[in-house]
Amino acid sequence: MLNDLFQNLGFSDKESEIYIILLKSGTATAGDISRKTNINRTTVYDILENLMQKGLVSKYKKGGKTFFNTFEPKHLLTYLDREKEEYAKRIEKQKEKTQQLLPQIISLQNLKNAKPKVQFFEGEKGMREAYEDTLDSKEIILAYANVETMHKGLPNFFPEYYARRAKNKVFIRAILPQNTLSIERSKYNQEEMRRTKFLPSQDMTFSPEVNIYDNKMLIASWEEKMAVIIESKELADLQKIIFNLLWDSLPNNK
Repeated sequence: MLNDLFQNLGFSDKESEIYIILLKSGTATAGDISRKTNINRTTVYDILENLMQKGLVSKYKKGGKTFFNTFEPKHLLTYLDREKEEYAKRIEKQKEKTQQLLPQIISLQNLKNAKPKVQFFEGEKGMREAYEDTLDSKEIILAYANVETMHKGLPNFFPEYYARRAKNKVFIRAILPQNTLSIERSKYNQEEMRRTKFLPSQDMTFSPEVNIYDNKMLIASWEEKMAVIIESKELADLQKIIFNLLWDSLPNNK
């Protein structure tokens, strides 16, 4: 089980073996570790150096010999914090580089044939990616939305998504069923650039979400963990007519 943990932390098999041996020994020379693991001494030194760079092992000299020992195991958490920071820095650098080269990448795109008319997204990661498309909407999003099923389907995603949509100044009009979370969320309409109306009866409810925007429709199924984006002006225009007819028939929120 410990080997699995260390492997998930990014340790090699030999790093895991040497680190565990050192934990059990308390302190040891490279020769001691080499004899216990059957790993040649040169490789042991290299691995110990890697573990010292990770901030998990230290060394000291005594009687002409070099001894190695581990820091307290809680330093593993500190190591993970550093790894997290380094990962975030790498991603930010990659993002900056991509932003710089984006015009060049876009210039290579065959706009006539590049984007499919129907795009499928599966799983939570895929569904989050589908919603990213709505953040570039040039017009008001028209939505059928059940906040309870949305938040259950993508936990911790939507509050941050609402904030980014508002930051992008993408307004939304949403028709909601009458449930607790949908009603509670409507209290944030102004700051989240949203206007809502509720279906007339609590018995009238639904699970999926539909967003109609620009020439597209995003359909998200929370039970099946999948989403579809259909790009068609003909279909989107029809759905806008249907939505607006229903919207106009519903009373304004009190």
